[in-house]
Amino acid sequence: MFKPIEEVLSPKFSGKKAAIRGWVYRKRDQKELIFLIIRDRSDIIQAVVKKGSKAWKDAQKITIESSCELKGTVRQDKRAPTGYELQVDDLKIIGLADRYPIAKDLSEEFLLDVRHLWVRSTKMVPVWKIRSKVFEAIHEYFHKKGFYETQSPILLPKIAESGPDLFEVKFFDRKAYLSQTWQLHAEAMLSALEKIYTITPAFRAEKSRTARHLAEYWTAEVEIAWCDLDCSIKITEELISHICQKVAKECQKELKLLGRDSKDLLEIKPPFPRITYTKALEMLKKDKIKVKWGKDLRTIEERKLASHYKKPLIVTHYPKDIMAFYKPKDPKDPKVAKCYDVICPEIGVEIVGGSERDLDIKELKKALKKAGASPKDYEFYFDTRRYGAIPHSGFGLGIERVIQWICKLEHIRDAIPFPRTITRISP
Repeated sequence: MFKPIEEVLSPKFSGKKAAIRGWVYRKRDQKELIFLIIRDRSDIIQAVVKKGSKAWKDAQKITIESSCELKGTVRQDKRAPTGYELQVDDLKIIGLADRYPIAKDLSEEFLLDVRHLWVRSTKMVPVWKIRSKVFEAIHEYFHKKGFYETQSPILLPKIAESGPDLFEVKFFDRKAYLSQTWQLHAEAMLSALEKIYTITPAFRAEKSRTARHLAEYWTAEVEIAWCDLDCSIKITEELISHICQKVAKECQKELKLLGRDSKDLLEIKPPFPRITYTKALEMLKKDKIKVKWGKDLRTIEERKLASHYKKPLIVTHYPKDIMAFYKPKDPKDPKVAKCYDVICPEIGVEIVGGSERDLDIKELKKALKKAGASPKDYEFYFDTRRYGAIPHSGFGLGIERVIQWICKLEHIRDAIPFPRTITRISP
């Protein structure tokens, strides 16, 4: 029976026969020996083929990234990359690879061109494992908290947070648009299930070339009935902490490969530091960064704010005029909205946006008109206010941004296997 490589990297296998299968990651030829580094999803192991053995002919022929099956004896050897080697008795080539196009010192653009091959690299595999664990953690948290998972349409008429950033598609004989958020339909579902979440792709046609923007990305979105701003923030803190704790405990090897100390993530526990937008501007002024009240915070300001904290920073009560139409005024100060963002430490990017939801139809229509949208397109949304409206809140978490932060990635495109940006729609 074939074993995962990580399983045979153990003293209990030393001196025993084992069978493995995977791909040739590296190859080194000598006169009497051929050294192969074999990788599978779990780890790598050095395989040694001796001249004159049954496997020698195929070992000479085999190429980088060929798939193969190997049988032999496991030996402990401190000189081997993972401390063990397989002394090969039998080698079977499954898929003989052509000359592999990826070598050392290749440009980022070329690696994006061959992303379908680069995704299997040992530099990227730890990210994919952590990505999978992040998705698992999100589901786990909400299931434990009694939330129902539900979905909403991806194809929509022209209703969204930001019209100019919509992707237009053909829907039979009409125009439709790719969804930016599940929120409007989620609020309709709220009166049925009260506590709901989804993990969904989202699409924004932002002409951005920054290291934190994608045109297609994944979000975890949440709506909670009978929940105010503090309630929503508490759930946000718990979710982020749960993700960090789970990854820290279950992906230690992958984190180490990426240069992340798992202890850093174990420190991410509630409560998180919290300041208002106005307080944030005061802090920035002390750091000699002037922002006019009413302007949104840019990357440079978010990074500066985050540099003061080791935990994610919650910034609340942004100016109402720059917020989405559904974010309500604070009765105590109508200039600001009852909303919040979460800015992660280290890379200082927003990973969560949330708010209470406005229940006043007149205010909603007023905000839509100010944004240049037609209230007529939102009649179904107003019905959620007309028939048994309840106080509620919600938020969206950008999954790739969380992965970028956890994995210490320079660019968000490396947090998703096949990134879609303003310049790239393939492979």
